[in-house]
Amino acid sequence: MKNNSAWFKIAGAACLEVVWVIGLKHASVPWEWLITGLALLVSFYTIIVASRRLPVGTVYSVFVGLGTAGTVLADMLWFGEPFRLIKLVLILVLLAGVIGLKLVTGNSHTKEVS
Repeated sequence: MKNNSAWFKIAGAACLEVVWVIGLKHASVPWEWLITGLALLVSFYTIIVASRRLPVGTVYSVFVGLGTAGTVLADMLWFGEPFRLIKLVLILVLLAGVIGLKLVTGNSHTKEVS
């Protein structure tokens, strides 16, 4: 697996994190809980796979950062959480940190674990 594919896996896992975090709050029937559980399992499996290629601290930080930003935005867009400019500014700061982590994570010191 190349580094770029690991970054795509992290982004996908973060999207699934948004699904399961929202599910934990809003699930009320068995099929919603099933989707929540599956999203949780697949998201964590995916970051485990990505951490075989990239530093685990970076993987986890990016996963949590993107998931947090996505969850806050989803709450504002779909669940009536009030829009506040400070939230948007803080999400942008968080995303700047995530992008910074990606930029400083080099290729030369990563290795594939069998």
